[in-house]
Amino acid sequence: MTAHDIDIRPLDPLRDAELIHPWVTHPKAAFWMMQGFRLQDVEREYMAIAANPHHDAFVGSVDGVPAFLMERYDPAKAELVGLYEPEPGDVGMHFLVAPTDTPVHGFTRTVITAVMRELFADPATARVVVEPDVRNTAVHALNAAVGFVPEREIQKPEKTALLSFCTRAQFETAVGASA
Repeated sequence: MTAHDIDIRPLDPLRDAELIHPWVTHPKAAFWMMQGFRLQDVEREYMAIAANPHHDAFVGSVDGVPAFLMERYDPAKAELVGLYEPEPGDVGMHFLVAPTDTPVHGFTRTVITAVMRELFADPATARVVVEPDVRNTAVHALNAAVGFVPEREIQKPEKTALLSFCTRAQFETAVGASA
């Protein structure tokens, strides 16, 4: 895969809801759990994230075209409270690649690598935490490709999740370059 110009900016719930609505409601985004959401539901969901001091959402563009959604959260204060023992420097992450009729081989791996680089660009980030649905085998493979190691299954209110971690060193080893 050739190098791409990747830009990640904060999501504006009112401006970006129309852009991301078809992404999060697409059948391929079933694990995002927004199937059936109307535009206003997506706006409301991302307004709540914008209002939460422990959760942020971003839109990522590849070569100038909006192509993915990224969320960053503090797992000690959101999403995983009481489900594992957080460590200083833990950062939670979700990402979603926009659906396309013309998939490009390696594109999703390029996106998750860029997301991880963005998270590790903050020197305070020591480890990234993810909790994908246990049935989401495609994302488990992507996570492994960038250095995530599954720890155990956990029960969240909305799903059984595979709690996985990736340290800065694991990421650098997996992608073969310094983050």
